Amino acid sequence: MITVDLACLTFENDIQSIISILSTVFRNIAGYSNQSPVKMSSAKTIYDFTVKDADGKDVSLEKYRGKPVVIVNVASQCGLTNSNYTELKQLMEHYKDKGLAIAAFPCNQFGGQEPKCELEVKNFVADKFHFEPDLYAKIDVNGKNAAPLFDFLKHEKGGLFGDNIKWNFTKFLIDREGHVVKRYAPTTSPKHMMKDIDDLLKN
Repeated sequence: MITVDLACLTFENDIQSIISILSTVFRNIAGYSNQSPVKMSSAKTIYDFTVKDADGKDVSLEKYRGKPVVIVNVASQCGLTNSNYTELKQLMEHYKDKGLAIAAFPCNQFGGQEPKCELEVKNFVADKFHFEPDLYAKIDVNGKNAAPLFDFLKHEKGGLFGDNIKWNFTKFLIDREGHVVKRYAPTTSPKHMMKDIDDLLKN
């Protein structure tokens, strides 16, 4: 059964929004026919990637070597925004001494729920949640313009009903050697990741 989170709608009774969201979900489940094949590379870990940060500067993900990381596509106007940012902040604080990092990538592909520019996203998260994750440039996570990092993440850990990212706040847990350990659905609470993080830190 496919469940659509109607809480993500900006206007509860906006039929056009419902149609748009349903269309997006079904395309991302099935893999839209206009999408190009996933760009595969010789990448073995996230350390093989360089991305743009929120200021447009190149950042090698080598910076995370030796640290556990949660990589997540984020949006400011989703019904999942408050709970995810709140609990991701709690995760980072709980595992601060273990070096846990949160790498957040704004994405506007799902219901147009991240219209903000990077600076606006950064200020929104800091002002509303008092949270400062590692914020990167806005990207696509599916389709022909998908960021290579997310193509890699999807290849390493596919999802239910296909590998495409289904919605905002899909989360990937990365171990201290840069490998993708687990993928979590958008509706999975970040606090439910704690057991997996604990197990990862024991190894």
